[in-house]
Amino acid sequence: MSLAFQIHAESGAARRATMMLPHAAVETPVFMPVGTVGSVKAVPQHLLEELDARIILGNTYHLYLRPGHELVRRMGGLHRFMSWERAILTDSGGFQVFSLNELRKVTEEGVAFRSHIDGSSHFFSPEHSMDVQVALGSDIAMAFDECTEYPADYARARKSLDLTLRWAQRSRDHFEAHKHERPWSEGFEGKMPSLFGIVQGGMYPDLRRESAERLVEMDFPGYAIGGLSVGEPRELTREIIAATLPLLPKDKPRYVMGVGYPDEIVEYAAMGVDMMDCVLPTRAARHGLLFTSEGRLNIKNRRFAEDQGPADPKCDCLVCRRYSRAYLRHLMTAQEPLAAVLNTLHNLAFYLGTMRRVRERIEAGLPVTDLKMEASQSA
Repeated sequence: MSLAFQIHAESGAARRATMMLPHAAVETPVFMPVGTVGSVKAVPQHLLEELDARIILGNTYHLYLRPGHELVRRMGGLHRFMSWERAILTDSGGFQVFSLNELRKVTEEGVAFRSHIDGSSHFFSPEHSMDVQVALGSDIAMAFDECTEYPADYARARKSLDLTLRWAQRSRDHFEAHKHERPWSEGFEGKMPSLFGIVQGGMYPDLRRESAERLVEMDFPGYAIGGLSVGEPRELTREIIAATLPLLPKDKPRYVMGVGYPDEIVEYAAMGVDMMDCVLPTRAARHGLLFTSEGRLNIKNRRFAEDQGPADPKCDCLVCRRYSRAYLRHLMTAQEPLAAVLNTLHNLAFYLGTMRRVRERIEAGLPVTDLKMEASQSA
């Protein structure tokens, strides 16, 4: 058995479901914190558990470079290495290689690139990406794809899509042949990781349709919409998601990669998206930006210097229960490492709490879009 996906309730296009993975039952719609190098920045694993995060992301490219996937395999896989007993999704490394720009060369076989750490030469093929992800032992792996830049003309997007579809088939064939080699086994007999396909095609609806239809023919356990949040206008992002979702199977998880602001994750959940991730809540936290029910706060602002109230008066997270805005501002201006910890905890609590309220509304048969106005204050 690999992934099981059971829909419990619907409200409009939104779905409330449970995704059963080897290491956890994940309630959807879900926001997944990003743990690039086996760590959600500034947050230890036991506090992620207190926030009730059921699934986090690991980054294939970064973990391959450091500490190395074979070392992680010898340590019993990423779950054991980072002491995280819940679910992990690993990306394929395609987006990170794409972002290297001048340090990469794409061919039919794969991508040659130079490490951003030390300039050493490396090569990722679909098969190698699968080998790395199997060694890491994630619950969900992603097919190796080429992320099309924005803007890209039609001919460029067409060529990129054709390559990505060939890579998707190679990823699937290799993953199915080797997924049993996962580093974890005891207590997980009969449970296997799953591989998701990624819909690409730039900003062209007909290419997105072809991509979705071809991937559905390959029969992946779940499907992601990739190649978004690469510089395009937010309205165009929404249009591509809206055009692509109906093309994906209703009885399988649907994942939009790399989004977004609080109002966006609510809107996309209302459209029928089941899974989302973004570095925004953790990255913004390290710069002193807090998402709250009263809007987005720059906690470094002088007006908070003597503010004894919590970051968000409507928030019950462990930060808002204990610390004042004045103290959080002090930590930022003093450049104390604790500032990143507390700010990140609050922002993740806000995101995860937003998704919890989305699930509650779907269960109650209420429109999810009512929450968008509340979330948009923080966008």
